[in-house]
Amino acid sequence: VGLLKLDFLGLRTLSTIERCRTLIRESLSDEEIWKAVGKQVPRHQGNKASSEAPRAHPLDLDRLVYDDQKVLELFRRGDTAGIFQFESGGMRKLLLEMKPDRLEDLIAANALFRPGPMDLIPDYCARKHGKQQVPKAHEIVEKYTAETYGIMIYQEQVMQIVHGLGDIPLREAYALIKAISKKKHEVINAQRPKFIEGAKEKGVSQSQADDLFDLILKFAGYGFNKSHSTGYAIIAYQTAYLKTYFPTYYMAALLTYESAAKKIEDWSVYLEDCKQTRFADHTDDTPHVGVEVRAPSINLSESTFAVVFDEDEPNDALHGHVRFGLGAIKGSGKSAVAGIIAEREKNGPFTSLFEFCERVPSRVANKSTIEALIKAGTFDCIHSTGTRAALVAAVDDAIAAGQSAAEDRRSGQMNFFGGGDLEPQDSPETTGDRPLPNVPAWDEMTTLANEKEVLGFHISGHPLDQPEAMLRRFATHQVKQVEKLRDEATVVIGGMLTRSRITVVRNGRSAGQKMAMITIMDKSGSIDGVVFSDVFSTAAPLLQNDAIVLLCGRVDLKRGQPQVIVDRVLTTDDAPRHLAKAIELEFVENGSTSAALSNMQMAAGLLQQAGGARTADAGRAAEVVVRVISEGKRVTMRSSRIRVVAEPHLLSRLGELLGHEHVRIIAGPPEPRNNGNRNNRYRRPAATAADE
Repeated sequence: VGLLKLDFLGLRTLSTIERCRTLIRESLSDEEIWKAVGKQVPRHQGNKASSEAPRAHPLDLDRLVYDDQKVLELFRRGDTAGIFQFESGGMRKLLLEMKPDRLEDLIAANALFRPGPMDLIPDYCARKHGKQQVPKAHEIVEKYTAETYGIMIYQEQVMQIVHGLGDIPLREAYALIKAISKKKHEVINAQRPKFIEGAKEKGVSQSQADDLFDLILKFAGYGFNKSHSTGYAIIAYQTAYLKTYFPTYYMAALLTYESAAKKIEDWSVYLEDCKQTRFADHTDDTPHVGVEVRAPSINLSESTFAVVFDEDEPNDALHGHVRFGLGAIKGSGKSAVAGIIAEREKNGPFTSLFEFCERVPSRVANKSTIEALIKAGTFDCIHSTGTRAALVAAVDDAIAAGQSAAEDRRSGQMNFFGGGDLEPQDSPETTGDRPLPNVPAWDEMTTLANEKEVLGFHISGHPLDQPEAMLRRFATHQVKQVEKLRDEATVVIGGMLTRSRITVVRNGRSAGQKMAMITIMDKSGSIDGVVFSDVFSTAAPLLQNDAIVLLCGRVDLKRGQPQVIVDRVLTTDDAPRHLAKAIELEFVENGSTSAALSNMQMAAGLLQQAGGARTADAGRAAEVVVRVISEGKRVTMRSSRIRVVAEPHLLSRLGELLGHEHVRIIAGPPEPRNNGNRNNRYRRPAATAADE
């Protein structure tokens, strides 16, 4: 029963494992497979006359030895994205605390990471690392709990102790733990005297036996089935093994199945994880980190994610990149992808869009399919990213030329069988090297927007690449960190608005006024936000799709999925004025005291000019911090009199005077708006998102 349940729970993971092994076998020699795990191909494998003991093949995962510290190190550092049952933030935190060095630790982690047993995690970790003594009970109890440091984690342990110490048959012991979990007191009370009598026969006193039974009641209530936990841990180890020694292949297989089963925002996190994935030869001195995922290619991509090697690249487990699959492009279609790949394998790589349309009939790849392929960047390997606009403009002509070429071929065949010309005559209209139309290239944002349209995300760049430094400077959290925050936590999130839907409040004191439901995306994910009517009245002009903004507000966890109740919306230009808590000015004395003093006087003049009165919404008065570096010494001074708003013009003038690297901003959440009651600055109006 346990194995059957495991198969259903881990079905996609088992498919990922098998896909990974298939990819490895298809592209690596047997010698390279053995080399990847640090071993040589065994000589005379299977030869009875050989003195060398038969060794399991590196891809025979059912015969792995589960004590490889390189694999277990992956768990110890919490690098478990894509690892079965060990991906969540809470589980990673447990692994960092536990530092597993054996399979039994992974089994225990699976069993402990549940409501109830979680309370035992600190004791398990403290005892494992020798910070807490394992308590003495009875030798039978100690025998069955030795591997878990005196803690009854599994149902099987409880059954063995009840049977071994209390002489209760295993069938009745199983019934007892089930009764404990379901609080069937009549069954529990009936077994207590039997247990005590059996324990007394083994030299345990009445009171000790009674205490031990109470201890069993405590642990059996949430004991986990060890066979299930072991199955989970074995599959987790196998996936970690593949990620450790064949990272490119494992990530390709993982992306294939996760992209087919989940929404883009759920599986695109693995693209980010690829950048952090370590290779087996990684060391602190010679780091080797990052599996590269490249855009789909009409000449290199398969239907799913695949591992591809450059021409001058070694064909081994330490090289290669993941190539995006053609099948994941929206609008491509299974039959179109199959037809394109079949033609490529039969007659070689494509050389241009026109030649592609000559070889692939429009009934296989129609206009919308070809446009989707272009927008996804599949033709960049033939033309270039800058020609995508021209390629889209040329699609109709390319299809027409392809149909004409096909007709000419058919006509030539007819002439051949009818005794006419033996060879059809090519013309400029049917050759594959026709020039592309002269149209303006798409700008970067249009290129990325088209990629997102057909791929679900941006592959050749990101709209936030350029403003990322500014957003990181002022944002307090990334989207992925919000779910770990407490309810009502104050946040500043920077990113791009991907949805902005205006609606009208239907109920409450704000009835009839406009509000907005928005979604903001950063490089870690996306999160929804609510802009109520009092904020919407001033923020409305900024709430445009694709706008780069910073949202200031508080976390709302009351509706299940985290969202942000927005108090203020800022552009990156406005961010310094409202989010700068302090301006740090650094004066470096490079052998000239007079020059440093002159710079300080000029900076003081600029600050005094900027330190005048300000209106309520002009910005935040930031503290001025001065750092003087002279002869290797650093002196820090804070001004109690001068506070200024970090206006872009002021920051620019200071940067020109001192050097921009010597002018820094310390950011923080905005000052609360004074709406009569400071405590109400984030209080939700009577209208809520449910009033749409």
